[in-house]
Amino acid sequence: MRGRVLVIAGSDSGGGAGIQADIKTIAALGGYAMTAVTAVTAQDTRGVQGIWPMPAAAVQAQMRCVLDDIGADAVKTGMLGDAAAVAAVCEVLEAQPARLPLVVDPVMIAKGGAALMAGAALAMLKRRLLPLATLLTPNVPEAEVLSGLAITDEAAMWHAAEALLTLGVPAVLLKGGHLPGEEVTDLLATESGVTILRARRIATRHTHGTGCTLASGVAAGLAQGMALAPAVERARAYVLRAIAAAPGFGAGHGPLNHSV
Repeated sequence: MRGRVLVIAGSDSGGGAGIQADIKTIAALGGYAMTAVTAVTAQDTRGVQGIWPMPAAAVQAQMRCVLDDIGADAVKTGMLGDAAAVAAVCEVLEAQPARLPLVVDPVMIAKGGAALMAGAALAMLKRRLLPLATLLTPNVPEAEVLSGLAITDEAAMWHAAEALLTLGVPAVLLKGGHLPGEEVTDLLATESGVTILRARRIATRHTHGTGCTLASGVAAGLAQGMALAPAVERARAYVLRAIAAAPGFGAGHGPLNHSV
């Protein structure tokens, strides 16, 4: 077991996304997962039925306990919810003696359409959290909100990725799964250029938690000492295997098989 990852995110009672997916992913890739729960949700494959945010002080207490005792080699954020939670996370991370690799998954909208981030939290994320990040991993709808640009094709993805780099984050993995086509195209954009990552689309409704899984997979790789590009490639390959082996649970967007 190598690579300690602190995950700061919401709990998914259905087990397909959020903290549950993060723990499964990191463990499957040989790392050690620790958590700071930002919210408890009641959700299943059909959608989010309820959200109960954790107090900011509780989020900070969880983070400090982990960092002061076990330590971390990387951090991954998921659902942060409100501005107080974003500020609380930033305060703890900024106080660390050394900058930790940080993967920010800007969770804004659940697969079923429920809003998971308030407007003030988005502003705080852009102003304060992104400058601490190593990698930002938005999907197309999230990238549209963050960049203010409409994304309808690959060319628009390029423009949006370049715009996101101006927010202070050194690398962006823009996920193109929401765009139509037989192939899924992701863009890994850094100050050195853009790398195109393609994969054949798997025809399935069982894709709940793919964003959480991918971001945690990258965080695990960074925690294990991998460079960014290889960590992204390994995480993408893992997600594709997990989708292909999905167990078919639930009546809606079902979970992946994280045991692949």
